[in-house]
Amino acid sequence: MYCNAACKKKHRSKHKKQCERRVAELHDEKLFEEPPPLEDCPICMIRLPFINSGKVYMACCGKVICRGCFHAVQSRATKRKEDICPFCRTPTPDSDEEVIKQYKERMKLNDANAIYNLGGFYKQGLIGLPQNTAKALELYHKAGELGSANAYYCLGCAYRLGEGVERDEEKNKHYWELAAIEGDVNARRNLGAYEGNAGNMDRALKHFMIAAKDGYLESLEDIKVLYSNGYATKDDYAKALRLYQAYLSEIKSDQRDEAAAFGEDHKYYESAI
Repeated sequence: MYCNAACKKKHRSKHKKQCERRVAELHDEKLFEEPPPLEDCPICMIRLPFINSGKVYMACCGKVICRGCFHAVQSRATKRKEDICPFCRTPTPDSDEEVIKQYKERMKLNDANAIYNLGGFYKQGLIGLPQNTAKALELYHKAGELGSANAYYCLGCAYRLGEGVERDEEKNKHYWELAAIEGDVNARRNLGAYEGNAGNMDRALKHFMIAAKDGYLESLEDIKVLYSNGYATKDDYAKALRLYQAYLSEIKSDQRDEAAAFGEDHKYYESAI
């Protein structure tokens, strides 16, 4: 039986341990649930890749476009000498001021991606904005509450590295767990490494398997290492390979391959380790 905080306090002497055990069980159920996949590109309707170079956020309409569709429209726009959004056809802003204006309009609509990206601009001092770590963290918090897995991941990194906050391992793990639950593959893989370093190999394997399924190539190597050291089976490694290959098949397209041929900043999947 699981009690809420008030019940646990009132009956602490009777079933404190049972309550704490149930809280941990419920947490793990949520943590290791199948995370939501990234949405499809709104133009080609193929699943978006997790890797950032494989997609582009458009502040004009709030859509995330795959690099293949973005590159196809951009190539045609070069011939017309006019850059436009692949989705809404809005002309590309000519100045930082116009870019900031678009982002602030999206913020009014509680666009989590826009708020997260603005946080990144403040953190690095980009598009004419002053470098302001405190402002960046404030925006990451807001974006995370609105569903941005990337924002929670960045908050976890801030607490791990002590960027604008005191270093705090507990908060670092907390925010990475929130990010992983929302589908952030980097956070998921890092949690696997965290559990592996702590000697919790079963938990590490669970995290690595989810990360491999969602396209994190390095997690295949992590599972291979677990297998070599006797902490995973041959079937575990074979399953991870199948899941990763299924991910590649799901996100692959000729148009994305054409874009990827232009360089690393157009890649939509990770190169071999």
